[in-house]
Amino acid sequence: MNDWPQGWSDDNRAGNGRGSRRGHGHGGASAQPESARVMRQVRRGPTGAGAGGYPPAPPQQAVPQQPSYVDGQGGYDSGYNTGQVYGGAGGGGRGTGHGGGGRQDGPRPAPDWRRRTKLTGITLVTVLVITSVGTYFWADSKLNREVDLSKVIDRPEGGEGTNYLIVGSDSREGMTAEQKKDLHTGSAEGKRTDSMMILHTGDNGSTLVSLPRDSNVEIPSFVGSDSGKRYEGTGRQVKLNAAYAEDGPELLVRTVEFNTGLRIDHYVEIGFAGFANIVDAVGGVEMDIPRAIKDTKSGANFEKGKQTLNGEEALAFVRTRYALAGSDLDRTKNQQKFLSALAGQVATPGTVLNPFKLYPTMGAGLDSLIVDKEMGLFDLAGMFWAMKSVSGGDGTSMNMPLAGNSANGNLQWDATKVKELVNQLKNDEKVTVSGN
Repeated sequence: MNDWPQGWSDDNRAGNGRGSRRGHGHGGASAQPESARVMRQVRRGPTGAGAGGYPPAPPQQAVPQQPSYVDGQGGYDSGYNTGQVYGGAGGGGRGTGHGGGGRQDGPRPAPDWRRRTKLTGITLVTVLVITSVGTYFWADSKLNREVDLSKVIDRPEGGEGTNYLIVGSDSREGMTAEQKKDLHTGSAEGKRTDSMMILHTGDNGSTLVSLPRDSNVEIPSFVGSDSGKRYEGTGRQVKLNAAYAEDGPELLVRTVEFNTGLRIDHYVEIGFAGFANIVDAVGGVEMDIPRAIKDTKSGANFEKGKQTLNGEEALAFVRTRYALAGSDLDRTKNQQKFLSALAGQVATPGTVLNPFKLYPTMGAGLDSLIVDKEMGLFDLAGMFWAMKSVSGGDGTSMNMPLAGNSANGNLQWDATKVKELVNQLKNDEKVTVSGN
């Protein structure tokens, strides 16, 4: 009786003997190394044949046809029959990636840093452009373009550079009773000019000229901003701030141009509340106050020396008049000093490049400013940079040259010096005229 499994040959059996010449197992006579053992053939007959004397399986328990394991033929050929075990040239194991489906263990290619840097740069530039464009349109939409300079008649010819008329009004519009009390503004109806300045920008530095509100001026012929009706000039002499009170920004521009001969290119106005909000948005403004000031009417109460003023304190500082011997000229000097310091703090990388400061500052400022219809964001930015240069020592700040008091007690301008100053500004020359 043959006790070996079906299909095993005598040669196979001989290979396991210790003294076999054919075998290469333990104690084999051959000098060749033992090769991989051959996977034996396992064959199954048809499910219903009853091979080997076993009865056929019932139909309902039929076993699916299994693959046969043949040496090197069909079915599962794992390479055992050729001696190619893990790592062989044609095996399905962890090879070199040539033909097998396994994971590659070869060296990874070096990262392309040039390509990565290029993609990162493109992404950053794209984000920056989108953010900048979005910020521009957002800010541009917040400008209150209410002043129409086309209504101003008989205007002087323009010159070199750009001239801004900057006005601080005592408007209390939108302020609560508590804010009026905190800011010491009172509750007067309407609005009047609290300060007026001409800022000239050009190739020879910036010049900031304060126009005292008590300046004696003539109201010329003008066209009403609302009615469109023409009002002929009668030669009447008034304080400069009366022009604004009579017919608003358009008549004020007309009056300044008529009395100076200098064409105004842009108009910028800010009220009490807006001024305080801007100062608070930038975190306060540092000032070096030359002497102690206490004014119950404006609310000013300062010690001498350097200190950071918040919005409420800043408004009190620029409005202080009676603590300065009632001098409007000293008040205008304080206004120039503070506005230049404010512009210097706004136009800094710490504010411009910090979105947590930039957007609140722009929001507070743009909501508060009233500008002319032709004013753009670049014009506004140019104005701030010019004011910063004044505080940095690259520009000039002065009061309008005065000759004394007029017959009605208002401040009279020095006609000769004013004419020389205006000619220098028109020609964008270095200003040599001194003011009060």
